[in-house]
Amino acid sequence: MIRIDAHQHYWKLDRGDYGWLTPAAGPILFRDYGPADLEPALEAAGVARTIVVQAAATHEETAYMLSLSDDAESIAGVVGWLDFRDPNWRSVLDGFRRHPKFVGIRVMIQEMSDPFEALHPQSLEALRYLAEIKLPVDLLIVSHQLPATLALLKQVPGLHAVIDHIGKPQIREGIVEPWAAQMSEMAVQYPGVYCKLSGMITEAAHDDWKPEQFSSYVRHIVEAFGTERIMFGSDWPVCLLAGSYKDVCDVLDEALPATLSESEREALYGGNAAAFYKLTL
Repeated sequence: MIRIDAHQHYWKLDRGDYGWLTPAAGPILFRDYGPADLEPALEAAGVARTIVVQAAATHEETAYMLSLSDDAESIAGVVGWLDFRDPNWRSVLDGFRRHPKFVGIRVMIQEMSDPFEALHPQSLEALRYLAEIKLPVDLLIVSHQLPATLALLKQVPGLHAVIDHIGKPQIREGIVEPWAAQMSEMAVQYPGVYCKLSGMITEAAHDDWKPEQFSSYVRHIVEAFGTERIMFGSDWPVCLLAGSYKDVCDVLDEALPATLSESEREALYGGNAAAFYKLTL
């Protein structure tokens, strides 16, 4: 089984649609990132393929990522963005789906001032259609938005979804509840929902985290979702705010239950991502 990083990003600043990427983001993030920047770290970690995830809320950025994938063998799939308020969203989606490396859509609940905005009738109409065609959907949330996320899943119970970054719990503060109970509820009630073991070191103190901070969070997700519904993701280059690609891999390796079998580890580090995103490798 080849290793797959199920969550990373590329961007090119002069494209002009990354509203959150300003000089205030700091020198680590405020620069271009492309496949050539990541591939040495992938090789060192034994990771053969990645899923590139949208970083801008525009259709143009999705097209840009798909164009990158044409020339980068390391890109196994692209998770883009879709404007559910666009009256032509279905035709836009049809255009994306014609590309062989288009694998899904991300919904950025994290960026909504009211997370229940995700339950707007137009959004629900679109998400029900995505559920009907079984298109993978990434859900980007912060832990306090879990009630809204559970309400959304209740409205679209068949959604083929994955929670990014373990739902962004308050790792810096060491707070586990109510995140743990809500993630367990989601895992039990919605067996079609997966979870990415990604984006964790940036939820801790960037300059002062300890590997042991992550164990309780990782082990809870493994217990709640089981070994068939979890996947490794680096969140590179955002992770560079707090550590290297190797740090991300080491943190997860150390936090995982020692009882995992070799086949369960292979699923976590590639097989589950391939199944969820329906990859042809």
